[in-house]
Amino acid sequence: MNFSQWISDYESIIRLSFFFGIFTLMACWETRQPRRTLTIDRFLRWKHNLSLVILNTLLLRFVFPTTAVGVAVFAHVNGWGLLNYVSAHPLITIPISIMLLDCIIYLQHVMMHAVPLFWRLHQVHHADLDFDVTTGFRFHPIEILVSMLIKFCAIITLGPPIVAVIIFEVLLNGTAMFNHSNIRIPKHIDRWLRLILVTPDMHRVHHSTLPKEANSNFGFNLPWWDRLFGTYLPQPAAGHTKMEIGLAKLRNTSNTQPLWAMLKLPFTTKETGYDINERVF
Repeated sequence: MNFSQWISDYESIIRLSFFFGIFTLMACWETRQPRRTLTIDRFLRWKHNLSLVILNTLLLRFVFPTTAVGVAVFAHVNGWGLLNYVSAHPLITIPISIMLLDCIIYLQHVMMHAVPLFWRLHQVHHADLDFDVTTGFRFHPIEILVSMLIKFCAIITLGPPIVAVIIFEVLLNGTAMFNHSNIRIPKHIDRWLRLILVTPDMHRVHHSTLPKEANSNFGFNLPWWDRLFGTYLPQPAAGHTKMEIGLAKLRNTSNTQPLWAMLKLPFTTKETGYDINERVF
């Protein structure tokens, strides 16, 4: 059994191990060194946000017969995708694949803000009134399905190595938890770290109630796309401890936080103020 086959067979164990390990680390870090004071009881929010995670996980397993890695295996076996026509060493194709997939996720995120229909779904993520590790999981089930379809299409088109897809999936989940965490990182470390990785201070700007700030810093893993495409904003105007998190028109905690409210939010509001087309670059 070669390495690719081995890592494919144990994909679920690898991903779950990283998921619970990073989640535990971020949760403990938030408790000991929080960046901001939370406005809602932590465990109340966790109950609702994690309930959405469970629902989305079950939905994906029910709707799709395979995972992103399964699609990568299928593309590899059938020789589909651009990279399957390129004869190059894995040390070249793997990092290139991860970078291209990350760029596609960045563009997908921009699309969620740019297309009003998708923005209505994506509001669920931005309607969280606090910003911590569980915010990284808070997505409407329909958006999760759309995101998975986009990922499948990207994998079939690119034909990335199976190992690259597994690494990317681990990175995507891990960095989503990291950059949504309510953790304090020294400014001088953050300044250098955000040259290679999206940090919590960098991504928190994206969760501001101000349209200009909310339509900035779309990256989840690599910070380069925001700088390349002109969507990078270093700091929020009010500072990280005083900036307002969430959606200005949806600040009522009783309307946006419970699971049932998150599920119906796209169908009960016509909030469009954060559409990226409103931003002047």
